[in-house]
Amino acid sequence: MASAKKLFAPKDMTQGKPWKRIVEFSIPMLLGNIAQQFYNTADSIIVGRYIGDNALAAVGSASPILNLLLVLFVGIAVGAGIMVSQYFGAKDRDNLSRTIGTCISLTAIASIIIMIIGPLSSRPLLLLLNTPPSILDWCLGYLNIFFLGSAGFAFYNILAGVLRGLGDSFSALIFLLISTVLNVFLDILFVAKFGLGVPGAALATVIAQGISAVFCFWKLLQMKDSFDLNRPMLKLNKEHTLTLVKLGLPSGFTQAVFSLAMIVVQSLTNSFGEMVIACNVIVMRVDGFAMMPNFSFGAALTTFSGQNIGAKKMERVEQGTRDGTLIAMAVSGVITIILLFFGQHLMNIFTDTPELVVLSMRMMRILAFGYVAVAVTQSLSGVMRGAGDTMTPMWVSLITVVVLRVPIAYGIAYFTRSELFPTGRPESTFISLLISWTLGAVITLIYFKRGAWRHKRIEEQDQPVS
Repeated sequence: MASAKKLFAPKDMTQGKPWKRIVEFSIPMLLGNIAQQFYNTADSIIVGRYIGDNALAAVGSASPILNLLLVLFVGIAVGAGIMVSQYFGAKDRDNLSRTIGTCISLTAIASIIIMIIGPLSSRPLLLLLNTPPSILDWCLGYLNIFFLGSAGFAFYNILAGVLRGLGDSFSALIFLLISTVLNVFLDILFVAKFGLGVPGAALATVIAQGISAVFCFWKLLQMKDSFDLNRPMLKLNKEHTLTLVKLGLPSGFTQAVFSLAMIVVQSLTNSFGEMVIACNVIVMRVDGFAMMPNFSFGAALTTFSGQNIGAKKMERVEQGTRDGTLIAMAVSGVITIILLFFGQHLMNIFTDTPELVVLSMRMMRILAFGYVAVAVTQSLSGVMRGAGDTMTPMWVSLITVVVLRVPIAYGIAYFTRSELFPTGRPESTFISLLISWTLGAVITLIYFKRGAWRHKRIEEQDQPVS
């Protein structure tokens, strides 16, 4: 009973062996990320199997727009994780309590904004992307339901970020696993039994995410030993709001630019036709799982560095950075080998169309070689974010996505045009991604070695304590 209670408790990552603390945190985080990925993957598998390849393409075409309009929550979540981890490491109960309350209030405001802007902008954005008429209505229905139910998505991600900042990645995992099972059940019920089509998949996801958010909020209410969560703490605090925005804005802006770039690249993908659009969906869903260890170790290192920098233990941060990065690279190496040899079996899960499986596997082989590079980028960026330096990862992302990926994708497509491929070869979007990943790792390593992130601790930035 005591050991079970310990699993659900906040964890002090300023004690014990760094690699052990990072792995202990990363495993439930990894399982949680995999469960999170199952949301969209379940939608893709079920609509692909029960409706067809065009429905699969519709889900894929809607994703970049969905990501673009949800960046508000990304910024809040990143800022929350940094502040919570540093205040928790410094044992500063008052600032920790006010930070969590501010996060909850900001998330409520951001959710209302998305619920208004999202449905109004869906159709214009889909038309701007040259979305094929055959899948336009499906895309629209999928997006609008997601936006109208965005509060569940928002609160789960923000509150789970707060829990992880406290070192509790296990609770977020359990709540997400429960809602993932529910999501799959509702997907089958709404799509296969009730015949609600692509919008039915979105409705299932929205309901499941809302339930996971309720569980996270309930868990925070039980953690009275670590912080206070009451009406006065929910009041928007000027100082904490400004700090949260300052820390989170670069990450939110980065995600916005990344989403815009994805929309531009999606426009290129759409020009290749429905088969390539469906292929892109399959590859990106498999890619999402392959990326999970990198994101998990990056998030673990954010919490680890945040808590230890808050406790002023820089030598421990350096040791944890080495350990965490090497472990992340090793795991990514294993994933690359698995994808190269067994990837085709994964593609078969999404579709029975042989041509689509072969095409998807060809594109997956291109991406597989970039995962070790992403491990380096995510790990070092995680350390910098935990220290409070969210600007450096932002600039690296802008360089790799805007300056490199988009021009390279269109350039390769332009120079490979032929009678067989009038708009260029579809490999162009995947080759450009591989190049941007590789150069991103090199640039991140250079910036990390320069060490400016060491002086970004919240207290060093003269943030008032109120």
